Amino acid sequence: MIASVRGKVTAVARDAAVIEVGGVGLTVQCAPATLARLRVGEGARLATSLVVREDSLTLFGFSDDDERSLFELLQTASGVGPRVAQAMLATLSPATIRQAIATHDIALLVRVPGIGKKGAERIVLELKDKVGDLGDRAAVAAEPGTVAPVAPWRDQVGQALVGLGWSGKEAADAVAAVDAEAPAEGAQPDVPALLRAALRRSSPR
Repeated sequence: MIASVRGKVTAVARDAAVIEVGGVGLTVQCAPATLARLRVGEGARLATSLVVREDSLTLFGFSDDDERSLFELLQTASGVGPRVAQAMLATLSPATIRQAIATHDIALLVRVPGIGKKGAERIVLELKDKVGDLGDRAAVAAEPGTVAPVAPWRDQVGQALVGLGWSGKEAADAVAAVDAEAPAEGAQPDVPALLRAALRRSSPR
């Protein structure tokens, strides 16, 4: 298993980045929030999970080891493949996913694209005893080239912008432009309003 990659970012696309490791460019599938923190030409470390299929090898990348562990745990639920697991992490933070599963919050889980009510109920039933501690897990230690996790509203706004065709860098710049308009930590952000503000303040090249 390839547990992590560290190297220079040589490309960032809509749903993946290329990390050069030892002269080899590895394509790593990432959620928008992770892509938004990468910069071409700079170093980065991503926790990774290799998904092996009969006709493909796909490397998924994450901001930290905890996010990767949850990605792998989610796939143990019936009907949850890597794409759905990645969509869950792109829509909700790891702590929110754990709490939603532990508290049977079906309404929150169905906000994830590709998950209906029955699917959410199945995830809760199969994973409620496996999600572990509901508290926020410690992120990887801050070090040069480490991709740090971002606040949930930034995930959601960045994902929406990338879905509209913006690059990871353009989405990150737009999110940064409206950062001052976000509420204080712990307050409930108005994500649609922040998205509208990002669209007004910035535009993709």
